[in-house]
Amino acid sequence: MADGTVFPPGAQSPFAADEVVLLCRAGRPKDWASGEVLLLEGGIPDSVVLIHEGLVKATSHAASGYVSLLAIRGPGQLVGELACLDRMPRSATVTALQPVHGTIITAARFTELLRQNGALALSLIRSITGRLRDADRLRADHGALPASARVARVLLDTVLRHGTSTRDDPYARVLDVSQADLASASGTSRESAVRALRVLQGDGLVSTSRGRIVVHDVRTLSRWING
Repeated sequence: MADGTVFPPGAQSPFAADEVVLLCRAGRPKDWASGEVLLLEGGIPDSVVLIHEGLVKATSHAASGYVSLLAIRGPGQLVGELACLDRMPRSATVTALQPVHGTIITAARFTELLRQNGALALSLIRSITGRLRDADRLRADHGALPASARVARVLLDTVLRHGTSTRDDPYARVLDVSQADLASASGTSRESAVRALRVLQGDGLVSTSRGRIVVHDVRTLSRWING
């Protein structure tokens, strides 16, 4: 990964290889330690970050103190682009869930790239559209599904996108996300998420440890959700 344009196996990026090269050449490489803040809610939209390695979470903090997990992003994905597009203060804090390597691009350079490259702009629009569809589905699930089903569905979606494969089983995935983060992403309380995970553990579908969830077989979890 000397040039910073190659992502780990299984990474899902909305950008074509040549578009990634454009983004990397427009910025500079930077590393963040686990727990370090990349972008701060309410901050000036002066840059975007293309993630190459590691996971980040986007959270929003309410006046009451409640923290909502809005998204988890991984290799091949951008963070901070919406604020750069509408020039409004950042709507979320982006924090490294593990050591992160990325390319940071100034807002001015990023918007100029979009003006100059229609294919890159279209890829970005498709990425944003996909996120809107995900958000719409999650809102629909909140009214239609019990907490346990929501937790299981969000877990499956997240582990398929950002989970790490294991050496022993090609269908097992490891996700470095806390139970509290999973609860927030599912729109449930931590207690409800813990109960849901206990049910999944009882059925032999997952196991948990501090800051980590292991899905033993994504196919079986999918059948459990849809069955």
